[in-house]
Amino acid sequence: MADPTTAVAEKATGGLPQFDPAPWPSEIFWALLIFLALYLLISRVFAPQIGGAIDAREDKIAGDIGDARRARDAAQADLDAAAKDMAVARNRAKQVAIDAQNAAKAAAAARQAEEDAKIAKSLEEADARIAAARAEAMGHVRAIAVETAQAMIHRLTGAEATTAEVEAALGAA
Repeated sequence: MADPTTAVAEKATGGLPQFDPAPWPSEIFWALLIFLALYLLISRVFAPQIGGAIDAREDKIAGDIGDARRARDAAQADLDAAAKDMAVARNRAKQVAIDAQNAAKAAAAARQAEEDAKIAKSLEEADARIAAARAEAMGHVRAIAVETAQAMIHRLTGAEATTAEVEAALGAA
């Protein structure tokens, strides 16, 4: 219960109790004491813990970034090695293709030369047969000419010419 004298004093002052300066020194003391306790508690306990957590987090992030950079560098090195291996393989494949093409060209040229030799031989044989046939035909031409001349003489003159006479006349012509 409230003391009747304080209630009367409050009514007598006519103001609010918050504006009464009498309890202010004790309130200021307790406010300063609580502020100092909170300040010491925050600066000595909570702030170092938060700072440690922040530092640990920064260290973790820096470590993760370092790991990521190392992984990126390793991946880039692997990529460069793979590109180099791919270029070497591509060059080998080109060389194999060129070698195969050259071998195919050489084989085709050899087959072509072989076929050309066969054709040349066949042509020589054909030329020889043609020459033989021509020589044989030429040999027969004289005989045909003699026979034709004898037939013409017989038909025109009615007389029979001998082979020797016709050949002598052809030899002179």
